[in-house]
Amino acid sequence: MRFANTRPGMTSVRMAAMNGDDLRSEIVRLEARIDEVEATIESCRKFILAGRLALAGGGIILVAMLVGGFRFDPSIMGIAGAAVLGGIVAVGSNHSTAKEASRELTALEANRTALIGQLDLQTVPDRHH
Repeated sequence: MRFANTRPGMTSVRMAAMNGDDLRSEIVRLEARIDEVEATIESCRKFILAGRLALAGGGIILVAMLVGGFRFDPSIMGIAGAAVLGGIVAVGSNHSTAKEASRELTALEANRTALIGQLDLQTVPDRHH
């Protein structure tokens, strides 16, 4: 996964030298990237939730086996242990990815706002008949 604030070689000096069409094209490109990053963050949230559920479910089964709620079964214990470990990994890795994507999203939105500020936008008067 690529996390970058702007296109390679894109500097603020070059951004300032763009004409209106170039600015609009860059804004469209940034908005597409913003959508991709938002989708990544949403996907991470879902995997974090699934990881937490696996962690909790595995933990509950392990505790229930220890206190006698379930008959001891090595295969169930192994599955529950794998669920706990898998949940830890899923939560941790997706949390890191979501954090990194959030930082990228902030930078992309700031770049988009700066580019929009450079556009020569005209106010359209209200036409009342």
